[in-house]
Amino acid sequence: MMLENSASKDRHAQKQMKKIEAIIKPFKLEEVKDALGEVGIEGMTVTEVKGFGRQKGHTEIYRGSEYTVDFLPKIKIEVVLGDDKLDEAISAIIKSAKTGKIGDGKVFVSKVEEAFRIRTEEKGEAAV
Repeated sequence: MMLENSASKDRHAQKQMKKIEAIIKPFKLEEVKDALGEVGIEGMTVTEVKGFGRQKGHTEIYRGSEYTVDFLPKIKIEVVLGDDKLDEAISAIIKSAKTGKIGDGKVFVSKVEEAFRIRTEEKGEAAV
């Protein structure tokens, strides 16, 4: 039988944390922020990004010339939370970001090994 070190035991004793990355349409940001607030999510990081998927962009006319806009403006929301709030947060994002049209976005979930609050040196879920 292999012995676990104390750091490994601490990690297993802590609740698991997840990171949600949601790519949404820019005009849906306030609705998503409000919906996350309603389920108790207190913090998030928001970034203006550009990208495309199946949507593939669109054509526009500028000064008489037609050109293709490949990368469309999107908003990326990042939230780190405990497993206990994960399902509620995902549902809130999907429900509030959905328009039913192409380009509504995506939600990605990944594991977070550890988190630290710089000011207080708290770690784990207490840090988020």
